[in-house]
Amino acid sequence: MIAIVLAAVTVGSTTLGGYLALRSKDRFHLVLGLAAGLLLGLVGFDLIPTIFAGNGIFVTSKVSLVAVAFVAGFLILHFTEQLAGSHEPADSDYDHEHTHFGDFAGAIGATAMAGHVFMDGVAIAVSYKVSHSLGIAVFLALLVHAFSDGLNTVAMLVKHGHWTSRGKLLLIIDAVARIGGATLGSYLTISDNWVNVYLGLFAGFVIYIATSHILPEAHSRHPSKVTMLTTLAGVGIMWIIVAIL
Repeated sequence: MIAIVLAAVTVGSTTLGGYLALRSKDRFHLVLGLAAGLLLGLVGFDLIPTIFAGNGIFVTSKVSLVAVAFVAGFLILHFTEQLAGSHEPADSDYDHEHTHFGDFAGAIGATAMAGHVFMDGVAIAVSYKVSHSLGIAVFLALLVHAFSDGLNTVAMLVKHGHWTSRGKLLLIIDAVARIGGATLGSYLTISDNWVNVYLGLFAGFVIYIATSHILPEAHSRHPSKVTMLTTLAGVGIMWIIVAIL
């Protein structure tokens, strides 16, 4: 139940990010830089130590199934977004119409978005099954990620004139997917080893989002030292959170 409530809070964070995107565009890069740092810190300081310490399933004598899941998570999201033509930087000057291929690509993009936020919801619930401290760390990182997602998605829709027709639908998809994922994760009964495999997959998603999506967007128009400092601050904040918890 706690995981479902926390997932609902991340929905509110996405909505707030979208609202602020309608009001101001001058500080996007700072929020994105902070979000990337928090996600990198989450994977490096919490997820990886937790999942590799507890997993006992091996594909070969030296390769853990968690490691395979980690790489697979990165590649699944990468290939999905390449097929969808999605996650173009909101500040990009590249012609949006030439990077998408009609309604089919839009449908794939919406599916990809729903899939990754659904996995966010599942991750909050599953991480709570491992420990409350890991659940809180995942929630805090996803809270800022959700904010940056809302900010960036709405900014892109406004730029291309689609806010009225698509913005509300995307927010509804976000809410249903996150809460639905947390609900499913709360009621799943799986062994500790398979929990770690899922978290490995999720860690691959997070690394992809942070390095291939959020950081390039943060620097697309503002390759500033301040943005780099906010990324370092995000890593440091997550380090402190993990140490305290």
